[in-house]
Amino acid sequence: METRRDAIFPEISPSTSPHPLFPLLAPSPLTPFTNNTVPKLSGLCTLNFAAVESMMSTTSIDCTSVFAQFLANVICCPQLEATLVVLIGQSSKDTNTLALNGTQAKHCLSDFEQILVGQGAGDNLQQICSIRPSNLTAASCPIKDVNEFESTIDTSELFAACEKINVVNECCDQICQNAISDAARKLALKAYDLSSMDGSHTLSDQSIRFNDCKDIVHRWLASKLEPSRAKDILRGLSNCHVNKVCPLVFPNMSGVTAICRDAIKNRTACCNEMESYVSHLQKQSFITNLQALNCVALLGRKLQKANITENVYNLCRISLKDFSLQESGCLLPSLPSDATFDESSEVSFLCDLNDNIPAPWPSTSQIPASSCNKTVKIPALPAAASGQSGKYAH
Repeated sequence: METRRDAIFPEISPSTSPHPLFPLLAPSPLTPFTNNTVPKLSGLCTLNFAAVESMMSTTSIDCTSVFAQFLANVICCPQLEATLVVLIGQSSKDTNTLALNGTQAKHCLSDFEQILVGQGAGDNLQQICSIRPSNLTAASCPIKDVNEFESTIDTSELFAACEKINVVNECCDQICQNAISDAARKLALKAYDLSSMDGSHTLSDQSIRFNDCKDIVHRWLASKLEPSRAKDILRGLSNCHVNKVCPLVFPNMSGVTAICRDAIKNRTACCNEMESYVSHLQKQSFITNLQALNCVALLGRKLQKANITENVYNLCRISLKDFSLQESGCLLPSLPSDATFDESSEVSFLCDLNDNIPAPWPSTSQIPASSCNKTVKIPALPAAASGQSGKYAH
């Protein structure tokens, strides 16, 4: 899931403009979402959990035990990580520090998870989201004290760049992201004696320290904003990375290549193999519509390298939503979203794409392109009712 790949968008345009589609409710989990467990806390964590009470409630729904692993990449883990950042940031108002020590981190992460589990979240979120106590510390970043941070960074410039971001444009304009990176570099430089730098510090060490310092910058920003606003910004920044990748794991495709390579002699057999192969992808996770485009392009490239030259997507009627979890045939919105808990004790989430938009076959001559490249033509997606709330019927 950490692999970073640029999206590959074939240069094709739809013949007709798709009609707007309202998001639909995804199916309810097998068991109702309930809050019936009193968490057992260590009593040794000084973080201000009350400051993020609403965020933790949202996180417990986003990471409900039934759906946590299927929503991990797009909803659960980004929300979980944002909540931890805001928790430490808000708590720094009392502690004057933007990180915990190792012992505190163990107690606080355990308490954090216990509270979420008590509200209905899965009990294996640390494993699902790869969260460790070290994620709550300063790690290799040399600065964690609030006063030292503010004397090192041009905080007014940083705050101005990130106070209000456009979640649609930020991924391409990178105004806030650039400001965060600049601040993180200044913090990281504090680890070195600039008068005696001898080049012994490896690029790997510098990269790790830079990323650790970005975490510190995120926490400082979260301390200066209302929790709900901080969450929106952090989730927006996270989505810039989420939508760039394909989180699916592609199994061995020897069965497909054996039948579909070169000139396809038996189209029925080829499509049966393709459908069987895609069915394995449909068991993994929900993905966004932009991630689906990435996955379609990535698989297409793999098939082409295996000498499958004919457009098997078109031949076998493979659509974008075939790459998402097929319990509902749902692609999630590309913008940040949360699951919801309705009056009948059911957890629901919204689908942004509901029709069978054909999976675009990548052009063999096309150079991989970013979705920020205005000259790249992306197959039109339905004009989903972005930003609308409530329940929608068919």
